[in-house]
Amino acid sequence: MSVSIDDELWSAVGDPIRRQMLDLLLTDGSGTATTLSERLPITRQAVAKHLGVLDRVGLVHVTPSGRERLYEVDEAQLARAVAQLSSVGATWDARLRRIKRIAEAIQRGQQG
Repeated sequence: MSVSIDDELWSAVGDPIRRQMLDLLLTDGSGTATTLSERLPITRQAVAKHLGVLDRVGLVHVTPSGRERLYEVDEAQLARAVAQLSSVGATWDARLRRIKRIAEAIQRGQQG
């Protein structure tokens, strides 16, 4: 299975704070910049910027809620990210198996 890799998506999930935000949103079902900032070691303004990145790549949906904006994880986009990660992992597993076979062949040649 060949999956197209979305660099913007991976740049967004490459940040540990954004991954932590996604974990919190998945656990809680939704959240605002304010509620997330209370649980993260960064300011509300920094949380809002990170949420903007996640929104741009489609990992979260935004719904106005009074003076706040309510964020929820887009599970279809998250599943797409997981599929990409699985594809990259499978590719690297195959490469590593090939490297191992080559190294073993070299080692056998040196012993013989």
